[in-house]
Amino acid sequence: MTTDYTEMWREIGLNLENHAGLLGVLSDAYKNIYLSQKSRPKGMEYFDFVISEVHGLRIKEIYEAKESGRKVVGTFCVFVPEELVLAADAVHIGLCAGAEIGSEEAEKFIPRNTCALIKAFMGFKLAGLCPYVELTDLLVGETTCDGKKKAYEIFDQITGKVYVMDIPNMKSESGRDLWHREVIRFREKMESIAGRKITVDDMRRGAALANGKRRALQRLSRLRGADPAPISGLDALLVNQVSFYDDPVRFTEMTNRLCDELEERVKEGTGVAVKGAPRILVSGSPMAIPNWKLHAIIEGSGAVVVGEESCVGERNHRSLLDESFATDEEAMKNMADRYMKIDCACFTPNNERLDNINALREKLKADGIIHYALQFCTPYMMEAHKVEKAVGNTPFLRVETDYGMEDTGQLQTRVQAFLEMIS
Repeated sequence: MTTDYTEMWREIGLNLENHAGLLGVLSDAYKNIYLSQKSRPKGMEYFDFVISEVHGLRIKEIYEAKESGRKVVGTFCVFVPEELVLAADAVHIGLCAGAEIGSEEAEKFIPRNTCALIKAFMGFKLAGLCPYVELTDLLVGETTCDGKKKAYEIFDQITGKVYVMDIPNMKSESGRDLWHREVIRFREKMESIAGRKITVDDMRRGAALANGKRRALQRLSRLRGADPAPISGLDALLVNQVSFYDDPVRFTEMTNRLCDELEERVKEGTGVAVKGAPRILVSGSPMAIPNWKLHAIIEGSGAVVVGEESCVGERNHRSLLDESFATDEEAMKNMADRYMKIDCACFTPNNERLDNINALREKLKADGIIHYALQFCTPYMMEAHKVEKAVGNTPFLRVETDYGMEDTGQLQTRVQAFLEMIS
């Protein structure tokens, strides 16, 4: 970061001392984990730049957009219809955090045995670390787990700007009706925030932007099926993570440029690991920046991660929105239908997820599956049993961890033993 953004951070209301510490830790981790990789695609230079300016240039862009009158909407889940945020000409930002910084502050409000993801978004706000939260006009939560539901109540007391979407527990007829009404209600909320009606043309524009990102990410996912893999799992994970807060037009362009390069690497047989290296599919809980621990361990042990069956991965971009709507009613129905295809572990039953994991394993030619769950993330911890049975004879390893580094040695031993079994 070459520009001094201190005055902007002060105006936003960050704790400058805490924030400087966070940026130092992030910079060191990124250098050690990412910049030490060999045979990286040149197209990853853009994403390196994004990380170097994660609280700099991108925050300046959002700050200026806000000053020009645009609204900023922060979300915590892929269930929030991004199309409607973009249709209102608002800035859409994903707010999940992947570091345990701020946990002590969070534990003043929530139990210690709360999942790391909830602790992180609470802690980042309470410790004055997140400029994205400070710039938002609306924070959109959702009822995907009990921990989140109750945390949003507290977060609203702290920020005064939380709106919650009600996700049904079952994909029954009544559940789908409830969700359809929630999408309509969210559109009305966005109209209220933006101060204008959202038209069908607005929604077409929002759908085109969101689908453009998804198509670029789908293309990246397909290219990871090559052997040797043209891109590391670490780099592909980073691209997926950046998709949640970068400008959507620029992100789509730069991801497609990266994919152009990866296609050439596939033709040339150029990879980041030797041909035949163990290919691992990581499945389960989301991984927000800077949660790179498991991927770093897997790839540091000689394997390559070829896919993420996760909200920061396939679950986010697997399905496109049907853009062939001509009326408000059709637009609302298509949006509701698109998001009901998401196979979150909050649903019961959730057999779609089992089918999708097997399909992804075959598409990416994965040799083994590591099922990753954050500690205290009950839905994904519970579903690990069904996933293991569903994948049959495919080598399978359950991992439960948090954002801390204390268990790195233990995880490394378990992963290496798993890879030896595959070999």
